[in-house]
Amino acid sequence: MRFDQHTVVLLVRPSDPPELPQDAIDRLQDAHLAHQAGLVEQGLVLAAGPFLHGDDEHLRGFVVLSIAPDEARALYANDPAVRAGRLLARVTTWLLPEGNLRFEGVPVPRSMLEAASGD
Repeated sequence: MRFDQHTVVLLVRPSDPPELPQDAIDRLQDAHLAHQAGLVEQGLVLAAGPFLHGDDEHLRGFVVLSIAPDEARALYANDPAVRAGRLLARVTTWLLPEGNLRFEGVPVPRSMLEAASGD
């Protein structure tokens, strides 16, 4: 059996994130979304999104990339939320049977306002 290989980034909230005022958190989230959208536009991110209602409240998001793990580590080291210490990027390789999963190009939000608009 053949396998497709993808790089996965788990975005994790550290146990001791820096305390920030809500307006700074909102700006940081917008910067994180803009960073993510830029990676999608470059064709590096195949799929990404937040986790909701999970058993582990520290798990915040999941990203599937078309690049090597070391490249993903470098890209996510520059994510504004990671640089600010609000998120940690955990990188691994994901194998699944060849052709089992297909990715479609869809628009992604560049800000919280755009995500909330529902368009």
